[in-house]
Amino acid sequence: LVIVGILLSIALVFSVFSGLNLLEILPLMLVVLLSAIPVALPVMFTVSMAIGARELTKKDVLVTRLSTSEDAATINVLCADKTGTITMNKLTISNVMPLNGFDDRDVLLYGALASQEANQDPIDLAFITRAKQMNLMEAAFVQKIFVPFDPKTLRTESVVQKGPEEFRVMKGAVDVIAGACGLSEQAIGELKTRMDDFARKGYRTLAVAKFDKTQGNVVGLVALYDMPRSDSKGLIEQLKDLGISVKMLTGDALPIAEEIAKNVGLGINVTKVSDFKKLSSENNLEVSALIEKSDVFAEVYPEDKYIIVKNLQARGYVVGMTGDGVNDAPALRQAEVGIAVFSATDVAKGAASVVLTSEGLASIIDLVKNGRRVYQRIITWVLNKIMRTILKSSFVVLAFLITGKYVISAFAMILLVFMTDFVKISLSTDNVRWSKAPDTWKIIGLVKLSVILGILTVIESLGLLFIGFKFFNLTTENLSIHTFSFVILFFFAIFSLFVVRERKHFWDSMPSKTLLIALSLDMLVAIVISTFGIRGVIRALPLNITIFVIIYSFIFSLVVNDFIKYFIIKKLDLSSK
Repeated sequence: LVIVGILLSIALVFSVFSGLNLLEILPLMLVVLLSAIPVALPVMFTVSMAIGARELTKKDVLVTRLSTSEDAATINVLCADKTGTITMNKLTISNVMPLNGFDDRDVLLYGALASQEANQDPIDLAFITRAKQMNLMEAAFVQKIFVPFDPKTLRTESVVQKGPEEFRVMKGAVDVIAGACGLSEQAIGELKTRMDDFARKGYRTLAVAKFDKTQGNVVGLVALYDMPRSDSKGLIEQLKDLGISVKMLTGDALPIAEEIAKNVGLGINVTKVSDFKKLSSENNLEVSALIEKSDVFAEVYPEDKYIIVKNLQARGYVVGMTGDGVNDAPALRQAEVGIAVFSATDVAKGAASVVLTSEGLASIIDLVKNGRRVYQRIITWVLNKIMRTILKSSFVVLAFLITGKYVISAFAMILLVFMTDFVKISLSTDNVRWSKAPDTWKIIGLVKLSVILGILTVIESLGLLFIGFKFFNLTTENLSIHTFSFVILFFFAIFSLFVVRERKHFWDSMPSKTLLIALSLDMLVAIVISTFGIRGVIRALPLNITIFVIIYSFIFSLVVNDFIKYFIIKKLDLSSK
């Protein structure tokens, strides 16, 4: 707008000194000024996002906020839940260690009685499934009271009746159950030692206890294993290749987190959440630095996820966050891209901007690649808009300063704006390559590229205008020059689309079928208008002149300008790597 405003001000001053009727030239100047305003930008954004969202539905990704498609292009950190995203979310009982005179069957039975199938909790289901396989669940056992798992208590509890006998069973964290049974510090230490042995193998250990009226006994320890998904390691490598750092978040203990991280190819920097919580009261900068360098977070509570996201954002990262529970909602809402996984609650889905309809990381990779394609389409529109605005305004004003007359009519400019802006919406369907690194808005570089290309097309189009005056005997008196200028600006605008849509040479990728059809029909309409004219407003031109303009603009746009663009993009580091 600043550039166009300056050019039009110069033209206005010269018009006054030239004695031209301002009422006659004002409509043209107003059209040129308005053409600089990106009125089609919201349409382009919306259509691009909507098409991207539709493409994602085929990849098991539902977008709840249209702008997410573009946000996904800029993600450089993904905080992923272990359970259900990196692992199978299907816990199996790998080892049973009975204690205090009880046997394996007792441990599994009492663990199953301290569970409830209706909850669909993976741990409860693991105990119930194994107990049913061993025919331990008798109809005589009646679960009178059940207290589900709570992150604050770290246990489940049931009151069970069998005939006249009534007893209480409990399962949960080893130290919690041991404390509830009143064990000594030494006994608790021994249990923790056994738990650590399991943890080093990647197992999660729970204790099971039975309480009679007077006494509670630890029945045994149970080692549970949530196997990593077979594709997790490969998918994490793909995310890293896309320039995205993956950080795993888990509520499991440190040794389990280390084992899972090793199996799926994550980094070796594993941090307990309690470590950076201690630092937070002393030095927030140290907390942010610790979170930034950590690859895995162990012993994470849902509320800790929000803190992790906020600190990463404070370090300048664009964060994607996966979650499934009610308590994950604040972190999902805070992240640039909140991702509700397959098993997420309705509250988590409502807070997220993306909902996955399948398990694992594959859909997230599709989300990122799709977002980067949408980003490239929008960048193409922006480049073309700046370049075309410079071309139209500079061409009209400079031609006036050289010839002393305006070489295009207000109607022809309106027609030009309509025909080019309308067809450019089809860029939202274009075939583009997703970049190998997170995208960022390099505004200064994009403007430099657009301005250089815009100036080139202005020089080339003025050269074509000179040919029209010199060799085709076109004049402002018979208004044929207005049609000629319309054709010049139109075909330079169309061929420039082919130049800016590809960061390498224009032939390195094929435009989408929709884009090709739209451009072809648009060019056909322009040829018909220039050849036959529109009575009273557009004077007809001989077809051979229009064909000459097409050949001229084709050669300069797709040969000269394309090679210059290629070298500028490399120099300014604007390529989609």
